[in-house]
Amino acid sequence: MDITTLKNIAVTLPPHIAVLMQGPTGVGKSFAARGIAKELGLPYIDVRGSTMDESDMGIPDLEKSKEAGCYTKMLPSWYVRACREPVVLMLDEANRSLPQVMQGFFQIVLDRELGNGPDGEAYRLHPETRVIAAVNVGNEYDVNEMDPALLRRFWVTEIEPTVGNWIEWAKEAELDSVLIEFVQQNPEHWRVDPSSVETGTVCPNPASWHRLNDSLVHMGMAPNTVAGGTPELIYPVARGFVGTEAGIAFVDFVKNYERQITADDILSGKIKAADVTDFSASIIHGTLDKVVDYSKDNKLKAKECKALAAFTLELGGEYLFNTWTKLSATQNLENIRAMHKLIGKEVVKAVQVARNLGK
Repeated sequence: MDITTLKNIAVTLPPHIAVLMQGPTGVGKSFAARGIAKELGLPYIDVRGSTMDESDMGIPDLEKSKEAGCYTKMLPSWYVRACREPVVLMLDEANRSLPQVMQGFFQIVLDRELGNGPDGEAYRLHPETRVIAAVNVGNEYDVNEMDPALLRRFWVTEIEPTVGNWIEWAKEAELDSVLIEFVQQNPEHWRVDPSSVETGTVCPNPASWHRLNDSLVHMGMAPNTVAGGTPELIYPVARGFVGTEAGIAFVDFVKNYERQITADDILSGKIKAADVTDFSASIIHGTLDKVVDYSKDNKLKAKECKALAAFTLELGGEYLFNTWTKLSATQNLENIRAMHKLIGKEVVKAVQVARNLGK
């Protein structure tokens, strides 16, 4: 399931239904949980099971035990807060937890309770608190098997993030525009399955691109500011996050970025379809995506619509159809109406041709 669909379902489930996300590390499980919390307008609390031991689930409260005359525990702050107010409680890396921690998670998910007070009553989660858990799957992980009784208590989904999901998130998070464009045009370098390469090989994944972005910005090497050049350290930094192959491709992209076409180049008519015939399909699609992104929040002028129409009509085929599909998805009705007048009939013809070829 892609992350957008996951969010749409998770925010509408009853609060007492826990969500379990399964997937390899780095595919965006934590970011998806944060997105659900943001959508719900609730505080987000991340609890990482792999770093916890039995004491992290509560320790003896000696003073209260003396007063009450019976044994009682002090519960962790994250759980107490989830009882006092609605939050999104993320139980991350649940299947890399110690058995005692797993049992505590089990009680939280199964009964929405943990521990016992002096009166013997368990401390219950707030009725509106949402519980989300995440587990890593794959042969490269040292994990514990999920208890079938626990698994039945969740709404379970396998996370299959898409490049489109990640790009949408990256733009909202204001990651570097050149880095985003590289991923958009080179999706094969966005994520590589670790099980498909030699053990220990550094592979790119959605999270590693985020870390590379933050590191380059912090080091004064933000791709959009060094585009057209190759700072000495950018390759070894990239290689350490996304591996050799993706690192080489990324550095080459940044070095040659000055040759990239902008949305304005297309809309002003400066660049014609004939100028890009030797470009790869990914670069042409990436260029058209820039135009679509621009059209989301901007009204295209008549001259710009004509220039875009001429560009896509000359390219034809999938370029014409995909541009129209993505333009329609922006829901900017003024632009959609204007472009429909110019390319609508040709789009229909392109669809008919594709259908006939498929027969």
